[in-house]
Formats: sequence, C-alpha cells, structure tokens
Amino acid sequence: MTSLLEKLRAMAREDQILLDEPMSRHTTFRVGGPADVMFLPESPEQAVGAIAAARAAGAPVMVIGNGSNLLVKDGGIRGLVIALGEGMAAVARVENVITAWAGASLARVAAYAQASGLSGLEFASGIPGTLGGGCAMNAGAYGGQLSDVLIDAQVYLDGKVRTLTRDDMQMGYRTTRPLREGGVVLSARFALRPDDPEAIAARMRELNARRRDKQPLNYPSAGSTFKRPEGHYAGALIEAAGLKGRSVHGAQVSEKHAGFIVKPGEATAADIIELIHIVQDEVMARSGVALEPEVRIIGEDQ
Repeated sequence: MTSLLEKLRAMAREDQILLDEPMSRHTTFRVGGPADVMFLPESPEQAVGAIAAARAAGAPVMVIGNGSNLLVKDGGIRGLVIALGEGMAAVARVENVITAWAGASLARVAAYAQASGLSGLEFASGIPGTLGGGCAMNAGAYGGQLSDVLIDAQVYLDGKVRTLTRDDMQMGYRTTRPLREGGVVLSARFALRPDDPEAIAARMRELNARRRDKQPLNYPSAGSTFKRPEGHYAGALIEAAGLKGRSVHGAQVSEKHAGFIVKPGEATAADIIELIHIVQDEVMARSGVALEPEVRIIGEDQ
C-alpha cells in the first residue's frame, strides 16, 4: 500500500486521501467497516489515475458513488475505495443536451434540467444515487429509466477511456455492459426535450410526493432491497409471506413498504444480511419465487 499512497499523494491533495475510513459514513444504510484507503477524486482523470495506480500496486480497487445501493459488510473493504462525489459533480448544458460527471447526484442533474426547461429526467429527481452508479445500473423509477434519454457515456473499461453509445452500453433492467464487465462510468450525456420549467417542476413534485407516501424514507436503507422478479413485485411477495415488520436486531422489513429493508435501530451489516436471507427463504418457501438482491453486498465479514 505504500507505493499506492505515494502515487495518490503525487496526483492529489492530502485531504483527498482517507485512511481506515468507516464506510458507514459513505453509505445510505449507515453501516459498514473501514476501507483501508479512500480516495476522493476531483476529475475523471484523477479517478482513472487512481484506478491505474491501484492496479499497478496490486491493490484491490472499488469505485462507489454516494453508497445508496450498497451494503458494506462489518469487516470493511481491503485496498482502495474511490468515492465519486462532490469533487466530480459538474453538470452543463448545450442546447437540449445535458452533460454530467459521475459524482453528480441524479437529483441534482434532474433539478438542473428542470431549471433549464428540459424534460425527460423527472423520474430521476427522487432516486437517491449518483449519475455514475445510476448509469451503470440503468436506474429508473415510475416508468422511466436512464436508457430512455442517454446519448452516450464516457466509461473506463479494459484499461481505456471509451465512449459508449446507448447501444454499446447494452442497457437492460438494472444492468449494463459496464456493470457486467467491471467498467466505471465517468460522465454521460442525455438528450432531453424543451418544456415549461414549472410544468416540469409540477411533475417532479407529484412523483416525489408519491415516493414519500409509499416509501420508508425516514429510516436508513439502500432503497429497494430486491430486484423485481419477472411477473411479480418483490414487495407484494414479501408481504404475502407475512414478513412486514420482521426484524433481526435493529434491521427490519419496512412496515410501510415490504420491498425495503430499513435500519430503525442499531443494526450491523450482518443483521441486515441475515434478514435478507430470511426473506429470500420464506418467499421461496411460500411462492417458489427466488428474490435476487438489488442492493450490492460488498466487503468482508468482521
């Protein structure tokens, strides 16, 4: 790790490098042990340089956004974690095209589009993730998804920065080529359509009100815990199995929406994972449907 730290210090300020950084500070679940080294890049070039430095040093490397779809285990993460956040949150407009860096929150990009009088990203205004992670998993809500408006993305893949068109991205339901092949989305462009800013804002308010009404936003979580099984809804299957309110220590199947596991108490990552397994087992036993986690579970056990 010494050689990696030397390379990071040569390309960035000391305050961009954090040692033994608790991942609970960087995930919306508010759990997770420490990362050996965390780097906070301030440009796509710094992000790519840090990935290359880690690989040259033989250190494991992982790239995250704001941790909204992550569950980090209690033992933390070995090697380097690159967190794409405020330092990489630039958003710009040229005519009807919005360009954003990976660290920009989807809410920020949607708000920028609304203020610019551009429609097409209203659905993203309440998604609690960053653009990079959102593009990598083709985030969506309320009938919209990023593949609907994506033009192309700058992706670090196979040691090179590549421009991938929407077709090149191979975007499906919560999956893309970068996600499957270990690529990192650095920025993206979206083609939007002109509309009245107040009309756009009204649609955003309506969608966010629906979200607040149906989702347990008052407790830490990672959003929807499970992917939607073909022909079913995860929340309905979980509720039908009588699991609403089921808890393991401070982790609980939400009483408001069974598709969410929340942390109303002092849960550990191990508690949350145990509850995920209980839900999977009991739904399978009752309905014969296998639930696949949408949340990414990473790191090491304590």
